[in-house]
Amino acid sequence: MNNPYRNRFAPVALAIALALAGPIGCGGGNETPPLAGARIGGPFTLTDQDGKRVSDKDFAGKYRLVYFGYTFCPDICPTDLQKLGQGMRALEKDDAAAAEKIQPIFISIDPARDTPAILKAYVPAFHPRLIGLTGTQAEIDAVAKEYAVFHAKVPTKDGNPNYLMNHSTQMVLFDPNGAPLALIPQDKSPAEMAAEMKRWVK
Repeated sequence: MNNPYRNRFAPVALAIALALAGPIGCGGGNETPPLAGARIGGPFTLTDQDGKRVSDKDFAGKYRLVYFGYTFCPDICPTDLQKLGQGMRALEKDDAAAAEKIQPIFISIDPARDTPAILKAYVPAFHPRLIGLTGTQAEIDAVAKEYAVFHAKVPTKDGNPNYLMNHSTQMVLFDPNGAPLALIPQDKSPAEMAAEMKRWVK
């Protein structure tokens, strides 16, 4: 039986294809980032795992590694976040200064269940600096649209609360001004993920 959760949506398919077509590894300083000019990202105000209101301006000057998902996900989200954490730790080991410039961010697409308290118990399992963000449904819908992330609740019978969410699963690195740089591919090794981040962090 086909599991609808496993359908990966790509609203920015062309940009993603271009990003994945490039080689993984450190490049020259004059390279053009594969997502340069893509209409991904924008301003937002959400709530972090401590219940504090946070805006995109709070991350000014930091590279941002952004992933959208939900804590009740049975497989893909925790696997991807585990890889995010492994990639970050590999970069910390290879180049601590570069790693320090990156803020990893997890944005929930399931705000009905992902309260700050749930996020607070969830995000430290993947990386100590991972920030979890949630908000109202309207806030999440708006930020997902800005970041070209598809998300939709999978209907269940009789209002079963253990529903799944369909959503796109790209992991995107943004520059200190919030402009998109590149995808960080989850199918690579931690060292390769670290190399791709280091490639764009100046």
